[in-house]
Amino acid sequence: MSQIVIVTDSTAYLPTTYCEAHQVHVAPLSVIFEGDAYREGLDISVADFYERIQTGSLPTTSQPNIGDLVATFEQLPEGTDIIGITLSSGISGTYQALHTINMMIDHVNVHPVDSRISCMPQAFLVQEAVRLRDAGATAETIVHHLEELKERIRAYFVVDDLAHLQRGGRLSVAQAFVGSFLKIKPVLHFVDGKIVPFEKIRTFKRAVNRIEEMMQEDIQGDGAGYTIGVIHAEDSTKAEQEISVLQTKYPNARVEMSVFGPVIGTHLGPGAIGITWYKE
Repeated sequence: MSQIVIVTDSTAYLPTTYCEAHQVHVAPLSVIFEGDAYREGLDISVADFYERIQTGSLPTTSQPNIGDLVATFEQLPEGTDIIGITLSSGISGTYQALHTINMMIDHVNVHPVDSRISCMPQAFLVQEAVRLRDAGATAETIVHHLEELKERIRAYFVVDDLAHLQRGGRLSVAQAFVGSFLKIKPVLHFVDGKIVPFEKIRTFKRAVNRIEEMMQEDIQGDGAGYTIGVIHAEDSTKAEQEISVLQTKYPNARVEMSVFGPVIGTHLGPGAIGITWYKE
């Protein structure tokens, strides 16, 4: 059986300890402040990033360096299967970059998997890939499972300020202006790999409550067999409060917390919160 290597990008925001323990290679994306690029997870911390944008600095983002990935893959043994799980192709060129690399290198087999989303749902896919790899599954079996699993993961999020989405090109100027003017806090989600409004709510708390209602429609009983994630933008207190609510409702669910790191935080801004879940 060929060696299987699992690769993801930094927007999965998996802990470094997890990636090192499970041999997950992470390709960093970057945020660019005034011409200087900072690789998330390496050159800039989540705390430093949010402190910097609070002062008014507005970064742009860039995908992983293809040359670095090629150099890494070229060192792998003949016949290695690489499963590359990327953030949505609707918001980044990372997925397409893996297809390009697959045509550049002949001695390994690259299997790009478009998560069609990012952050914690993307991390769920990586964790499932690790579990199956360690159980002896083939690359084809793992990819098939991930394609099925990503259709079952549900994820919604709320931002505190629509201006960040508008500046990043994820929301039209008109949508951002009307939403801010009316104090609307839309519940957002991914459709066809792109961020779109799901439902317009007048306050942040009501928007979060609406996500909780949808979860309750989906999760029956005490949550046994479900994984739930709460994602925050450098506001762990808000996330911990939400986790406490969800653990009370679903005592037998696995509830975890993660962050919107620099690249995704560039588009969502401070104060954003996301909630995601799936049946294992």
